[in-house]
Amino acid sequence: MKRILIIILFFLFIFIYEISFAEIFKWVDEKGVLHYTDDALQVPEKYRPKAKKIELPEGVEEKKDEGESTPKEKEEIDKDRLGRGEDYWKGRVEEWRKKLNDYQERLETLKTQYNELTIKINDSKSTAERGTLPGERDQIKMEIDQYKIKIQEANNMIDKKIPEEAELYRAKSEWLK
Repeated sequence: MKRILIIILFFLFIFIYEISFAEIFKWVDEKGVLHYTDDALQVPEKYRPKAKKIELPEGVEEKKDEGESTPKEKEEIDKDRLGRGEDYWKGRVEEWRKKLNDYQERLETLKTQYNELTIKINDSKSTAERGTLPGERDQIKMEIDQYKIKIQEANNMIDKKIPEEAELYRAKSEWLK
């Protein structure tokens, strides 16, 4: 019985200890409704500058000067909701920009090949060549169409999907530039 009591007291002490160091934030929305949260990321971005941290009772936490943040807080501010930072988001955008550039270069090469085959077909005097060259040209035309779709997808990722995802995870918009 004593063991159970000691275990319960131990966990109760840990639980109370954790609660005593919680941070509470409050903010008021445009309708004048007062909100509270213990997670700074839950404060909508447009209200964050006006959100106030509610100070805990004296002696529980050392009071800091306003505007001063610890290295850990600075690190947390520079992360999205999943803990990913600027490098992750810049890497995603850069990856899609590289793909876009590669797709555009390949498209230009294919267009040049298509035009060269068209000239060969028009200049050809051989019936055999006139029979095989259009098939090659049609194959290149299909590849051109596929690369146009890939370019559209890359542009959509860069211009729309990644920014939407960043907003959802509360990543800073300047990380996408």
